[in-house]
Amino acid sequence: MKQDIKIKTADGTAKAAIFRPDNGASAEQGVILYMDAMGPRASLDGMAQRLAGAGYIVLLPDLFYRFGAYGPFDGNSFGNPASREAIMTMLRGTTQGMTRADSAAFLDTLVAAGAKGAVGVVGYCMGGARALTAAAAYPDRIAAAASFHGGNLASDAEDSPHRLAADIKARVYVGVAGVDNSFPPEQSARLAEALRTGGVDHIVENYVGMAHGWTVPDHGVYDATGAERHWKRLLNLFDEAFA
Repeated sequence: MKQDIKIKTADGTAKAAIFRPDNGASAEQGVILYMDAMGPRASLDGMAQRLAGAGYIVLLPDLFYRFGAYGPFDGNSFGNPASREAIMTMLRGTTQGMTRADSAAFLDTLVAAGAKGAVGVVGYCMGGARALTAAAAYPDRIAAAASFHGGNLASDAEDSPHRLAADIKARVYVGVAGVDNSFPPEQSARLAEALRTGGVDHIVENYVGMAHGWTVPDHGVYDATGAERHWKRLLNLFDEAFA
């Protein structure tokens, strides 16, 4: 069950949606789903609803709200030069720091929706880094954090999530595309080392043969088998964190 809402942040008003189990079952654990670079759309709605169906209150916020109306885009929009430029403009203009600050409002929104205790976060593509950054920024409010085909998780940038590892208390799972220019092997190794030395309970797993975006149904590289594997890992992470 989807409910469209608006969230007041320090910088404006973000469109968002809350998802609950369709069968009317009660849910008390909250999850934030951090979008990929194409923004909220039917494909991500479906993913959020599947997660809700596993017993969660799921929040899917629009991280690009500062730009007003845009798109619509889908998983293949990066192949269109005009769409790609529009997406990259919003991506460059929505910093990790902005999403980090917004996440305080996202967490409060879940509490208002009935979520109890610490929450889970999961991010795809650009959302992967934001999920890890949120886990570091709000360590007592986030119990589990997952990234799938997340880019630049351990780059040279000052706001790279790997620099925040020591602040993370959540369990962390990172699902890496087999070949991903936005997260090459040297970054994967750097992230794993940062998580290890930071004392984080974590797994970094390489999905051999999967391409960047393999989990998202409207993406041209979507892989059904790989996507089901991702669901198994994600739900297991949350099950264990909330046990």
